[in-house]
Amino acid sequence: MKLIAANSRANYDYAISQKIDAGLVLTGAEVKSLRINTGNIRGSYILEKDGEFWLANCFIKKYNNSKINNYDPNRPRKLLLTKREMNKILGLIKQGGMSIIPITLYFNEKGLAKLCFGLGKGKKKFDKRQSIKEKDWNLKKTRILHNN
Repeated sequence: MKLIAANSRANYDYAISQKIDAGLVLTGAEVKSLRINTGNIRGSYILEKDGEFWLANCFIKKYNNSKINNYDPNRPRKLLLTKREMNKILGLIKQGGMSIIPITLYFNEKGLAKLCFGLGKGKKKFDKRQSIKEKDWNLKKTRILHNN
């Protein structure tokens, strides 16, 4: 697995309960551009239109040698999911009030571009403080154990 882009704030802002991998519909120039690590999913989000899921506001830089004149680097890109996965996600969103958060963009072992996204609820300010305290305590704990 070759990591292209990661959303570092996803685990900080959301309590992610489930992770799902999906394929992306990309042009050839976009794939070549991603191979040289020019993608960014920070600030991107997933929305549902007509029973399909779309990755919006994902930045993929224009490939230098491409012939495309009117290229939009932030265009919405379709996610490839099975019908069962789509129905499951839609049910969780409508019933449980969950959000869909892009986590990582990567190439799998076969060389296909994949997006790992999570289903989760947004954290409140006190939840974020609690997770920072836990992280600091775990860091101190490992230092104490390492010094002894």
